[in-house]
Amino acid sequence: MSENNLIHSLESKHKKNSSKPFFIGGIILTFALILGIGAGFLLARISASSNNSSSTAQKIEQTDKKGGILDKKTFKDQAEGTLKADGINGEGNFHLERTGGESQNVSLTSSTVDLSPYLNKKVRVWGQTFSSSKAGWLMDVGYVEVL
Repeated sequence: MSENNLIHSLESKHKKNSSKPFFIGGIILTFALILGIGAGFLLARISASSNNSSSTAQKIEQTDKKGGILDKKTFKDQAEGTLKADGINGEGNFHLERTGGESQNVSLTSSTVDLSPYLNKKVRVWGQTFSSSKAGWLMDVGYVEVL
């Protein structure tokens, strides 16, 4: 009798108790996963809607006298001259002829405004300067105004 009290099977007790923590852990993990996916989806929607509202605040306008986005924080640099077709030494799609000779000309490209309606007109452009290996000055134009 004493032998039966000292030796007993742990296997059956262990099997009954071991499945509960795994089951509860699985439920918690599933809940956390669903919550994380939902939060990510919600944050993505909020971020997308705030980006859309800020981009519509800066509408691109284009008339025969001006065009682009007048954003002087982004487009800090400005230049004046006569707008001509073709870039300088293969850089840019247009260029500004300025007083002082060819060394003062500005090669232009634009991701914001179509510059072709302003060809052969004296204009002022606002843009962002980029490094150039061939042209003395390369600018991405954000806004153009006929003088």
